[in-house]
Amino acid sequence: MKKIILSALVMSLTMISCEKKTTDLVTSDDSLDSMIVVPETNEPIESSSLQTCYMQATGKDSVFVSLEDNLGTIIGKMRYKNFEKDSSVGDLVGSQNGDTLKLMYTFEAEGTTSEREIYFLRKGSDIIEGIGEHTTEGIKSKYENSAKLKYEGHILTQVDCTDFEKKFKTK
Repeated sequence: MKKIILSALVMSLTMISCEKKTTDLVTSDDSLDSMIVVPETNEPIESSSLQTCYMQATGKDSVFVSLEDNLGTIIGKMRYKNFEKDSSVGDLVGSQNGDTLKLMYTFEAEGTTSEREIYFLRKGSDIIEGIGEHTTEGIKSKYENSAKLKYEGHILTQVDCTDFEKKFKTK
């Protein structure tokens, strides 16, 4: 019985508060209208991500990587530009766990599209590629055991991103 009375009281208070009307007068300052900038599209004015670029050159071979942290998802591009071996260029997507970047590299080489799991370890302003045994199923190549990776692959140094997109153009 007490629950019914309490429920009825709560409902009546809710209904009374919904009917209450305010008579507050809102004034506007027309001088602020000229200071407001409304974008023409729904796109953000400033990017929510920050691009970081890396590269390593050894002899006539080079590796280029650009990464962006887009609200927790790491996206970017990577290119292996090799002198007398197959080169590749493609997209990176993945996540960061501590100082480890866990990425999937979707790339084209010799007219074929493939996917390869690739990990990088952040060390200061550099990233170091993880090396380990891979297993391949179809077009996907993954590490057999990511816990056994050795970070002794390519050591890519952070570089200026100005005109860095040109590094991903194939010639």
